[in-house]
Amino acid sequence: MTQPADSRTSAKPLWTPSQSQINASRLAHYQQWLERRYGVPRGEYADLWQWSVDNLESFWTTVWEYFDVQAGGSNQPVLASQTMPDAQWFPNATLNYAEHIFRNATDQRPALIARNETSEPYEVSWADMQRDAGALAAGLRKLGIGKGDRVVSYLPNRPETVVAFMACASLGAVWSSCAPDMGVRVVTDRFSQIEPKLIFATDSYSYNGKFHSRIDQVNELLDALPTVQHVIHVPGPNAEVNQALPWRNQLTWASQVSEPAQLVYERVPFSHPLWVVYSSGTTGLPKAIVHSHGGIVLTHMKTMALQHDLREGDRLLFLGGTGWIVWNLQVGGLLVGATVVLYDGNPAWPNQKALWRFVNDYDVTLLGCGAAYLINCMKEGLSPKEVGPFNALRAINATGSPLPTDAFEWVYDNVKSDLWLASISGGTDIASGFVACAPTLPVYSGEIQCRELGVAAYAFNESGEAVVDEVGELVITRPMPSMPIYFWNDPGNERYHDSYFDTFPGYWRHGDWIQFTPRGTSIIYGRSDSTINRFGIRMGTAEIYRVVEALPQVRDSLVVDLEYLGRDSFMPLFVVLDDGQVLDDDLKAQIKTQIRTKASPRHVPNEIYQVQAIPRTLTGKKMEVPVRRLLLGSPAQKVAHPDAMANPDSLDFFIRLAQKLNPS
Repeated sequence: MTQPADSRTSAKPLWTPSQSQINASRLAHYQQWLERRYGVPRGEYADLWQWSVDNLESFWTTVWEYFDVQAGGSNQPVLASQTMPDAQWFPNATLNYAEHIFRNATDQRPALIARNETSEPYEVSWADMQRDAGALAAGLRKLGIGKGDRVVSYLPNRPETVVAFMACASLGAVWSSCAPDMGVRVVTDRFSQIEPKLIFATDSYSYNGKFHSRIDQVNELLDALPTVQHVIHVPGPNAEVNQALPWRNQLTWASQVSEPAQLVYERVPFSHPLWVVYSSGTTGLPKAIVHSHGGIVLTHMKTMALQHDLREGDRLLFLGGTGWIVWNLQVGGLLVGATVVLYDGNPAWPNQKALWRFVNDYDVTLLGCGAAYLINCMKEGLSPKEVGPFNALRAINATGSPLPTDAFEWVYDNVKSDLWLASISGGTDIASGFVACAPTLPVYSGEIQCRELGVAAYAFNESGEAVVDEVGELVITRPMPSMPIYFWNDPGNERYHDSYFDTFPGYWRHGDWIQFTPRGTSIIYGRSDSTINRFGIRMGTAEIYRVVEALPQVRDSLVVDLEYLGRDSFMPLFVVLDDGQVLDDDLKAQIKTQIRTKASPRHVPNEIYQVQAIPRTLTGKKMEVPVRRLLLGSPAQKVAHPDAMANPDSLDFFIRLAQKLNPS
């Protein structure tokens, strides 16, 4: 792959933590404890990371001890097998995720703060959340739900969803969730794989100030899921209108939490399934990815406390629906004593400043969001600092796609200058990060701060060699506790193996292009399976997006290379323009010059098209590979199902173009 046109080793530093900020961090406290307990010297973060991957079993033992993991049996051995993909973590230990959530839940502090579009924000105390989870768990037990049974949710981001998950986890039942704005086909593609026994469902939800009924959709789900024996109805904002529900074996939420009962924790093996999450499902059946109780407890404690510096009493708000892995990650904030803020609805409703006003007024400490949200705020010309001083806000996390340099600088200019802005990259596959952040490190424009502790992440070239200051495949060379224990219904682990281990045997290949700088920061260049190879030189699409979307006229873009065996390369670029802008010859020339001078002269597009919207998945990712397949001649119905898309109508333009490019 070509190197970036600018020198990343001289990237602009935007923020450096003060010594007092470093001293107050949980990472600094852990390092002090580590030195006292195990004699590991307090050095630079890079030294700590190197120790953590060189001494993998010792590192995870210290995480276990530092966070005082409550378990039965023994925490030795740490790894019965280190072979990937069959690593066996803590085979002699038993524990329970929910037990760790509630082990300090003895007061009336808020565990949850809920905001939706139809009522004033409200708080749920730790005590009340535990009470409701105990009552619900007892009710589920009476319904025959127990260890290993699958329970699914079709609920929005609200307290009942968290309580339902806690109740299931306490029983050792296996949780799985989809957001109610996901279509029936995409939900059935997920839930039907795991044969659930019970579903939590809502009759309606609100988004952008409008009610959306889910009554018919739940009926269709029940028809498609014959294993579901009971439906627990959680009233939505339109529940008073929707009085009579035709769902089979229906129970009300109120009836299931009305009778207090002590919350009892079923300790299960470390590797017992906690939840099933899913890949995007743009083509074929989505992968049903299974994570374990123990892997998530250890990883989320480490990630939330040491990497993200989340402290007891902090307030964490991570924008995202219940079908995106960030929902699972934000609930993990409860493991370290933080308050989780559930933001249900459009962050730009009733106006563009709504989220920022809420963040200021409700003293949010850490705001997480998709990079696309920050980019959109920048494109809209917002200046959130006009809303308030954000006195409590210490950090912003951006994920989902690379955050460009101009968006980094926009945050510091328009939100808050003394702010820890962290671009992070991980995924559904591991329910955490590979490369992320540390509170003791500076922030460089356009770069991710560091590898996470215990994550042996490297950039590999085509020969399988680790490289620095070159772009390569993101590869993980040693096991992590939160790697999937398996995929559901995957005989012989064949799909699991093919997804991660077929390129570099024994090593996890994630499918991202990444560059590590000599100082340990990194830059993600996009998915390696959508990489553009022009004239023998490869480039990640994100590098092109960075320069194209830096133009003020361009709101969004997508590029694919239609090179295929037996045909010449044809690289079209698709752009969404700002209101009132027209793709004339002058703007086309500007775009091409921008790419030629700031990215690569070999990656200037053959043609540029103006479109109304870029096709995106439900989690906001650009659908590069499906669009490429469509334009190469694959039938639209085999490329992507509309229910797996955030904006299915956006595909119409590409279908018409495919017909022109591939006349029958």
